[in-house]
Amino acid sequence: MSTATTRSRLSIWQAAFVIARRDFVAILFSRAFIFFLLGPLFPVMVGALAGGIGSEVQQQASSSAIGVAMGEADNAAMLAAHERLADQLGPVMPDMVAVPDASADFDARALLEERKGDYAAIVTGTPAAPVVTGTEQQVERLSGRVALVAAGAASTAPQAFPPVKAQIVASSGASEKADRVRTAQAGQLLLFLLIMLLAGMVLSNLVEEKGNKIIEILAAAIPMDAVFLGKLFAMLAVSFVGILVWGSAGALAFASGAVGMGALTEPAVGWPLFFALGVIYFAMGYLLLGSLFLTIGAMASTVREVQTLSMPVTMLQLLVFFFASYALAKPGSWQELAASVFPLSSPFAMLARAATEPAVWPHMLALAWQVLFVALLVKGGATLFRRRVMQSGPQGAKKRGWFRKRTAAALAGSAV
Repeated sequence: MSTATTRSRLSIWQAAFVIARRDFVAILFSRAFIFFLLGPLFPVMVGALAGGIGSEVQQQASSSAIGVAMGEADNAAMLAAHERLADQLGPVMPDMVAVPDASADFDARALLEERKGDYAAIVTGTPAAPVVTGTEQQVERLSGRVALVAAGAASTAPQAFPPVKAQIVASSGASEKADRVRTAQAGQLLLFLLIMLLAGMVLSNLVEEKGNKIIEILAAAIPMDAVFLGKLFAMLAVSFVGILVWGSAGALAFASGAVGMGALTEPAVGWPLFFALGVIYFAMGYLLLGSLFLTIGAMASTVREVQTLSMPVTMLQLLVFFFASYALAKPGSWQELAASVFPLSSPFAMLARAATEPAVWPHMLALAWQVLFVALLVKGGATLFRRRVMQSGPQGAKKRGWFRKRTAAALAGSAV
């Protein structure tokens, strides 16, 4: 009987797959997960719209024309010089228009103070001695441009600027290093935000099932190690679904021109391998933090204790991120080595290393060490859960025996 039971019992990986499939389907098709996916998109959309509107408003506010109130001949000379310069300098030159009805006793100060007309400043006098009237900010911004136009109108400046021959280098050693550091910082920040945003689902799922005793039924039916592994990989799969949705939204925004990639230099290992390592290090960072959350759940006896104990881990993860960012500025130092070896900071430090160093073999070592530490955390968390929640000893044995009888009866009933 025992031999048949042992043969029919699932292996730890098969049981973990059953738990992972159950949790993945239950979370993926829940309404709460849909709202969770939409949650980060709303502030991003609002920020993009606000930025676009603000940019448009700022552009309109700064595009006021320069009014010219000189004599008729001088006005024509100024406008002709402005047209020539605008063709060569493009948007650097603001618009320039003649002020209508500018008599000999014209008062530029009074016109601006009365806010008649959309003028950033008004130029009076003569091309040889122009006078710019406006606010201090506008006068400081436009005086150089007015002087250039006035010089062209007075024929004291060349009619065309000489062509400039340029010699361009792809990059220097210092600039390439600095640009790769910026790429490393961007990768670290994105990795940290995704892990902190998505790892909380592990804890919330554990708290829910611990409150309604489902976790104890699962632990009585299959090994606790399989339960923890299944939950971790289910939440990791759900996280990849979230990243896929957000990444698709970002790709659409980029394709439509709403957002830009910015000036990020190609990392030392190349973009394809950098993105692949980014996905792998996200998975390892998520599994590390998720297994730590599961261990915390095993140590706590109530839902309130779980929520209280999770706060120090969140703060620790923030300090770990700062430590990895600090180690980026100390290449080859013991700080960089420590950040690469310490399991919680290793994904951040090694992703930054991928952006700055072309060697690949250190990533193999780091990933092997991270996998080992995840296994240790899962094993430790499962052991703590069995001892604290399932209450090892006579009472715990009775409880496990009762759960196993109920589970076996339910399975036998479904088979019949």
